[in-house]
Amino acid sequence: MAENRKIAEEVINAVGGRENIQSVAHCATRLRIMVNDKEKINQEQVETINKVKGAFFNSGQYQIIFGTGTVNKIYEEVTLLGLSLMSASDQKKEAIKSGSRFQRAVRTFGDVFVPIIPVLVATGLFMGLRGLVMQEQVLALFGMKPSDVSQNFILFTQVLTDTAFIFLPALIAWSTFRVFGGTPIIGLILGLMLVSPSLPNAWAVAGGDVKPLHFFGFIPVVGYQASVLPAFISGIIGAKLERAIRKRVPESLDLILTPFLTLLIMITLSLLVIGPVFHTVEKGILSVTTTVLSWPFGISGIIIGGLNQIIVLTGVHHIFNMLEIQLLAQYHNNPYNAIITCAVAAQGGATLAVALKTKSKKLKALAFPSALSAFLGITEPAIFGVNLRYGKPFIMALIGGAAGGFVASLLKLKATGMAVTVIPGTLLYLNGQVLQYILVNLIAIAVAFILTWMFGYSDKVEKK
Repeated sequence: MAENRKIAEEVINAVGGRENIQSVAHCATRLRIMVNDKEKINQEQVETINKVKGAFFNSGQYQIIFGTGTVNKIYEEVTLLGLSLMSASDQKKEAIKSGSRFQRAVRTFGDVFVPIIPVLVATGLFMGLRGLVMQEQVLALFGMKPSDVSQNFILFTQVLTDTAFIFLPALIAWSTFRVFGGTPIIGLILGLMLVSPSLPNAWAVAGGDVKPLHFFGFIPVVGYQASVLPAFISGIIGAKLERAIRKRVPESLDLILTPFLTLLIMITLSLLVIGPVFHTVEKGILSVTTTVLSWPFGISGIIIGGLNQIIVLTGVHHIFNMLEIQLLAQYHNNPYNAIITCAVAAQGGATLAVALKTKSKKLKALAFPSALSAFLGITEPAIFGVNLRYGKPFIMALIGGAAGGFVASLLKLKATGMAVTVIPGTLLYLNGQVLQYILVNLIAIAVAFILTWMFGYSDKVEKK
């Protein structure tokens, strides 16, 4: 279309012209441009381009939000203009080279845990649905009591809800090997060794039913079901060890010796050194996390709910994936999700206020779908397209997130999973908490909406 061709040309001019563009790629919602000099980007010009819902520089890429479907059409027009193209994954690898050491470490951390999240989301949804089905009120509709439920049905649900956490070290070791340049299948086998049935089961040891093995009389050895850190550290060291061995082994013996030596050395290190040390560290981190989340008077909800979206802006929020996974693995619930969902909902509430208050047709066209996106758990269009652009709506949304988080903390809401929030997140609270969950979301949205309407936005700001 002629309109999309015009938009593509305007984007190229606004980011400094063809000579300033290294490569162009796209993901589901954003056009990703790697530039030679980010100082040549005209941010204001980019934001005035039709169909642009926001733009920001992050992880070595200038990312322009167009939205699902639209971004594909704009990218097609860019390809016709003869610019250097690259796949999103390849461009991401190039972008990873930029940024501070801490930023690169956080990105790597995210690369390890993000691919695991979908199966944990599914597991959480299965837990929520089981909680709903097993409620007495629901069973009464079918003339049943909890004692009438078949043991085979319960066993079936346990397969759905427990498998991912029983073999969690295998998933983590696989992903870590993949990210750090090892052979993923070797990482998978190493992770499975950490939960081998030959080892004392971690849950049985914790319950006092089974005693750990003791090597050399003082090193406790157990299985690491539901553990995160031992598998993560073993994966990092194992991947580096495999690469080091491969460099030194003759090519004719590589197929035999490299996996043999890697697994032999790593399972020995993992069971005797890495496992005992980092399992203790993991328990310490989990203890601190649960202590903070249990602070009285809703203090943790205020702090986490108020600061969460600022942390998201910095890009270091992937660190908290590990904490959520630990909470779910150890306790089969996640109080952190209930608080951060309020922070997400509040961003939608603030954006909705802007959409309804402004008389600008273009801003309305941007803000309404951005608010809907936030209510579906994706805040990027709302934050970068509206709230952060005008400043005060973002601050009002932080206050709304703190208010909702405060009530969520007081009510002790606990999700059965992670990574989905607001409307989709309802499925994680079907075990008798859904009304409270809706309440805390409405509080977060209402506070952010009212504050933004009264103090956070006027069309005078939009004109400036």
